[in-house]
Amino acid sequence: MALTAAADGSALGNPGPAGWAWYVDDDQWRAGGWPRATNNQGELMAVLDLLLATEDRADEPLRILCDSQYVINSVTQWMAGWKRRGWRKADGKPVLNRELLERLDAAMVGRDVQFEWVKGHAGHALNEAADLRARAAATAFQAGREPERGPGLAGEGSPTLEIAAPTAPVPPTLF
Repeated sequence: MALTAAADGSALGNPGPAGWAWYVDDDQWRAGGWPRATNNQGELMAVLDLLLATEDRADEPLRILCDSQYVINSVTQWMAGWKRRGWRKADGKPVLNRELLERLDAAMVGRDVQFEWVKGHAGHALNEAADLRARAAATAFQAGREPERGPGLAGEGSPTLEIAAPTAPVPPTLF
Protein backbone atom coordinates (compact mmCIF):
# COMPACT_ATOMS: atom_id res chain seq x y z
CA MET A 1 0.00 0.00 0.00
CA ALA A 2 1.32 3.46 -0.89
CA LEU A 3 1.82 6.16 1.70
CA THR A 4 0.71 9.65 0.65
CA ALA A 5 2.03 12.76 2.39
CA ALA A 6 2.22 16.47 1.67
CA ALA A 7 5.49 18.34 2.20
CA ASP A 8 5.85 22.11 2.46
CA GLY A 9 8.22 24.87 3.51
CA SER A 10 7.77 28.43 4.68
CA ALA A 11 10.03 31.44 5.20
CA LEU A 12 9.11 34.77 6.76
CA GLY A 13 11.48 36.77 4.60
CA ASN A 14 13.70 34.99 2.14
CA PRO A 15 15.95 34.30 3.95
CA GLY A 16 14.30 34.69 7.30
CA PRO A 17 12.81 32.52 10.02
CA ALA A 18 11.91 29.31 8.19
CA GLY A 19 9.86 26.20 8.77
CA TRP A 20 9.17 22.92 7.09
CA ALA A 21 6.57 20.21 7.59
CA TRP A 22 5.21 17.00 6.16
CA TYR A 23 1.74 15.73 6.86
CA VAL A 24 -0.04 12.39 6.44
CA ASP A 25 -2.90 12.98 8.88
CA ASP A 26 -3.50 14.60 12.27
CA ASP A 27 -1.70 11.73 14.00
CA GLN A 28 1.26 11.53 11.58
CA TRP A 29 3.18 14.68 10.82
CA ARG A 30 6.40 16.43 11.70
CA ALA A 31 7.73 19.97 11.51
CA GLY A 32 10.90 21.90 12.20
CA GLY A 33 12.89 24.81 10.92
CA TRP A 34 15.63 27.30 11.58
CA PRO A 35 16.01 30.90 12.75
CA ARG A 36 17.27 31.87 9.26
CA ALA A 37 16.87 30.00 5.97
CA THR A 38 15.05 30.25 2.64
CA ASN A 39 11.69 28.95 1.54
CA ASN A 40 13.40 26.54 -0.87
CA GLN A 41 15.50 25.12 1.97
CA GLY A 42 12.32 24.54 3.96
CA GLU A 43 10.66 22.84 0.98
CA LEU A 44 13.67 20.55 0.47
CA MET A 45 13.98 19.75 4.17
CA ALA A 46 10.32 18.72 4.41
CA VAL A 47 10.85 16.13 1.69
CA LEU A 48 14.18 14.97 3.14
CA ASP A 49 12.74 14.48 6.61
CA LEU A 50 9.78 12.59 5.16
CA LEU A 51 12.11 10.26 3.24
CA LEU A 52 14.22 9.62 6.33
CA ALA A 53 11.17 9.12 8.54
CA THR A 54 9.87 6.46 6.13
CA GLU A 55 13.17 4.56 5.74
CA ASP A 56 11.68 1.59 7.63
CA ARG A 57 8.96 1.48 4.97
CA ALA A 58 11.31 1.84 1.99
CA ASP A 59 9.68 -1.08 0.20
CA GLU A 60 6.36 0.78 0.24
CA PRO A 61 5.65 3.30 -2.55
CA LEU A 62 5.69 6.91 -1.33
CA ARG A 63 3.59 9.62 -2.98
CA ILE A 64 4.72 13.14 -2.08
CA LEU A 65 2.35 16.02 -2.72
CA CYS A 66 4.34 19.19 -3.13
CA ASP A 67 3.50 22.74 -4.18
CA SER A 68 7.15 23.52 -5.00
CA GLN A 69 8.07 23.18 -8.66
CA TYR A 70 11.67 23.84 -7.53
CA VAL A 71 11.72 20.67 -5.40
CA ILE A 72 9.95 18.50 -7.96
CA ASN A 73 12.11 19.68 -10.87
CA SER A 74 15.31 19.48 -8.81
CA VAL A 75 14.70 15.83 -7.98
CA THR A 76 13.00 14.58 -11.15
CA GLN A 77 14.65 16.62 -13.91
CA TRP A 78 17.74 18.62 -12.97
CA MET A 79 19.64 16.53 -10.43
CA ALA A 80 21.11 14.01 -12.88
CA GLY A 81 22.65 16.82 -14.94
CA TRP A 82 23.92 18.66 -11.86
CA LYS A 83 25.65 15.50 -10.66
CA ARG A 84 27.24 14.91 -14.10
CA ARG A 85 28.57 18.47 -14.05
CA GLY A 86 29.96 18.21 -10.50
CA TRP A 87 26.94 19.93 -8.89
CA ARG A 88 27.06 22.83 -11.30
CA LYS A 89 24.14 24.24 -13.25
CA ALA A 90 24.16 24.44 -17.06
CA ASP A 91 25.57 27.98 -16.80
CA GLY A 92 28.52 26.69 -14.74
CA LYS A 93 27.38 28.27 -11.49
CA PRO A 94 27.24 26.12 -8.34
CA VAL A 95 23.91 24.52 -7.49
CA LEU A 96 22.27 26.20 -4.51
CA ASN A 97 21.22 24.02 -1.57
CA ARG A 98 23.66 21.32 -2.64
CA GLU A 99 23.94 19.77 0.84
CA LEU A 100 20.19 19.19 1.11
CA LEU A 101 19.97 18.00 -2.50
CA GLU A 102 22.79 15.48 -2.02
CA ARG A 103 21.06 14.13 1.08
CA LEU A 104 17.76 13.92 -0.82
CA ASP A 105 19.48 12.06 -3.63
CA ALA A 106 20.95 9.53 -1.19
CA ALA A 107 17.64 9.10 0.65
CA MET A 108 15.83 8.25 -2.59
CA VAL A 109 18.14 5.40 -3.62
CA GLY A 110 16.13 2.22 -4.07
CA ARG A 111 12.85 3.93 -3.23
CA ASP A 112 9.64 4.10 -5.25
CA VAL A 113 8.91 7.82 -4.82
CA GLN A 114 6.35 9.68 -6.91
CA PHE A 115 6.08 13.46 -6.75
CA GLU A 116 2.80 15.15 -7.52
CA TRP A 117 2.47 18.89 -7.88
CA VAL A 118 -0.48 20.48 -6.09
CA LYS A 119 -1.35 24.14 -6.28
CA GLY A 120 -0.47 25.86 -3.02
CA HIS A 121 -3.06 27.81 -1.03
CA ALA A 122 -5.84 26.35 -3.14
CA GLY A 123 -7.70 24.30 -0.57
CA HIS A 124 -5.95 20.94 -0.97
CA ALA A 125 -6.45 19.45 2.50
CA LEU A 126 -3.07 17.72 2.90
CA ASN A 127 -1.12 20.62 1.42
CA GLU A 128 -2.96 23.13 3.60
CA ALA A 129 -2.19 21.04 6.71
CA ALA A 130 1.52 20.85 5.84
CA ASP A 131 1.60 24.58 5.03
CA LEU A 132 -0.06 25.46 8.33
CA ARG A 133 2.54 23.48 10.29
CA ALA A 134 5.51 24.82 8.27
CA ARG A 135 4.31 28.41 8.74
CA ALA A 136 3.75 27.77 12.46
CA ALA A 137 7.34 26.52 12.77
CA ALA A 138 8.67 29.63 10.98
CA THR A 139 6.52 31.84 13.21
CA ALA A 140 7.85 30.07 16.31
CA PHE A 141 11.44 30.74 15.25
CA GLN A 142 10.54 34.35 14.52
CA ALA A 143 9.21 34.63 18.10
CA GLY A 144 12.35 32.96 19.49
CA ARG A 145 10.64 29.79 20.68
CA GLU A 146 10.78 26.11 19.76
CA PRO A 147 8.17 25.00 17.22
CA GLU A 148 5.79 22.13 17.78
CA ARG A 149 7.61 19.18 16.21
CA GLY A 150 4.71 16.75 15.79
CA PRO A 151 4.37 13.05 16.52
CA GLY A 152 6.17 11.63 13.45
CA LEU A 153 4.83 8.43 11.92
CA ALA A 154 2.46 6.30 13.99
CA GLY A 155 4.02 3.12 15.26
CA GLU A 156 7.35 3.80 13.64
CA GLY A 157 9.12 5.52 16.51
CA SER A 158 10.69 7.81 13.92
CA PRO A 159 13.25 10.05 15.62
CA THR A 160 13.37 13.78 15.11
CA LEU A 161 15.93 14.61 12.47
CA GLU A 162 18.42 17.17 13.71
CA ILE A 163 19.93 19.26 10.92
CA ALA A 164 21.85 22.41 11.61
CA ALA A 165 20.56 25.68 10.27
CA PRO A 166 21.70 26.44 6.74
CA THR A 167 24.50 28.93 6.56
CA ALA A 168 25.93 31.11 3.81
CA PRO A 169 29.74 30.97 4.16
CA VAL A 170 30.59 31.84 0.54
CA PRO A 171 27.98 33.18 -1.88
CA PRO A 172 26.29 31.91 -3.95
CA THR A 173 26.38 28.54 -2.15
CA LEU A 174 24.09 28.53 0.88
CA PHE A 175 26.10 25.87 2.72
